[in-house]
Amino acid sequence: MLRFLVGLMAGKAFNTKIIPTKKLIAIFLYQKVLGFNRHVPWPVHWQSKVINPKNITRGNRFPGLGMGCHIDGRNGIIFGDNVWVGPKVSFISMNHDLNDYYHYTEADPIQIGDNCWFGVNSVVLPGVILGSHTVVAAGSVVTKSFPQGDQLLAGVPATVIKKLPEYRS
Repeated sequence: MLRFLVGLMAGKAFNTKIIPTKKLIAIFLYQKVLGFNRHVPWPVHWQSKVINPKNITRGNRFPGLGMGCHIDGRNGIIFGDNVWVGPKVSFISMNHDLNDYYHYTEADPIQIGDNCWFGVNSVVLPGVILGSHTVVAAGSVVTKSFPQGDQLLAGVPATVIKKLPEYRS
């Protein structure tokens, strides 16, 4: 907690262009003082839920900053750099056994490439691999992998709607 505060005051721990200082202070109060998502080592919105964050590898952005996100890292999630996550997005890396709901099935980790964007209420299911510069439209459910990249996915289940030009940074 002290390292978080010192970094916040020094302005070195977080890029304030990515997360405004006011939002960082609010997140700090909810997360570190009041205890919402205290177990998560990066800033998380107080209405988001992160399960098993030690199995989550992240790039230079912070998944879970949008309100109401559900990030289940029990089978692992790998986020690339510059991954934008909208409100109420779910990354579910584990599923229930269909013959015994008290047990979970093992799956490969979810892998998200660089420069991806997830619209509000989108869902990514276990074992999905998404290539760099993949945009997932609002309300979409990604049930299978799309490793190609430079694409817009939409629908239930998600399909490629169109190819995108290369990402400009």
